[in-house]
Amino acid sequence: MMIVTPASQRPPSSPSLASTQLNIVTLIDVAGTLRTGGLSGKTGLMDNGGESTGKGTNSLRTVCRQGQALNWLVYCTDMEKRPDGSWPLFARIVNIVFVLPDGTPELRKICNDLKIYGGPDKIRGPWTPSYYYWAGAVDLELEPGLYPYRLVVEVDTVDRNRKSYFNLDGPALQVIPLSAIHAASQHG
Repeated sequence: MMIVTPASQRPPSSPSLASTQLNIVTLIDVAGTLRTGGLSGKTGLMDNGGESTGKGTNSLRTVCRQGQALNWLVYCTDMEKRPDGSWPLFARIVNIVFVLPDGTPELRKICNDLKIYGGPDKIRGPWTPSYYYWAGAVDLELEPGLYPYRLVVEVDTVDRNRKSYFNLDGPALQVIPLSAIHAASQHG
C-alpha cells in the first residue's frame, strides 16, 4: 500500500519547483534619455511579484525567495518599426551590479548564473529586432535581507557605431527565506 502525503504537508523539494520565476521589467524612454543625457525621469521598473513595492519607479523592491529564478528585461517606449521599415534606437542591460549602501560593488555572490540569455545584439539589423534578457537565481544560501543593485544600460545613438552608457541606481531585491514558501502553503 502506498501512502501519499498531501503537497501542503511536504517540504519543497527544489527551490526552482517551489517558486515561480519573477520578471523584472525596466521601461526606458530612449529618445528622452538621449535628449537629456540621463535616465532620471525616463525609466520605471515593475515586476510580476505580488509582494513587491515601488512598482513604476526606480525604487522597485522585488520580494523574492532564496533560490528563486529572476529575469531582467528591458522594454523601450518606442518599439514600433519606423515608416522606412527600420527599428528605433534600442536600450539593453549590459551589467547588473549588486551594491553596498555606499554604492560600492558587493563582493559576495547574490545570484547564481547571472548572465545574458537570448540572441546576441550583433544580429539586430535595420529589419530584424534582437531580444535578450538577463537571468539568474538568488543564491540558495544567501541570508534574507535587502540587496540594492545597479543596472548598467547601453543605449543606441543616432550614430549607430557609438553607444551611450548610463547607470540606474535604486532598485533592490528583498530576499525572504525559502521556508516562507512552506509556511505560506501551511496557511493557504
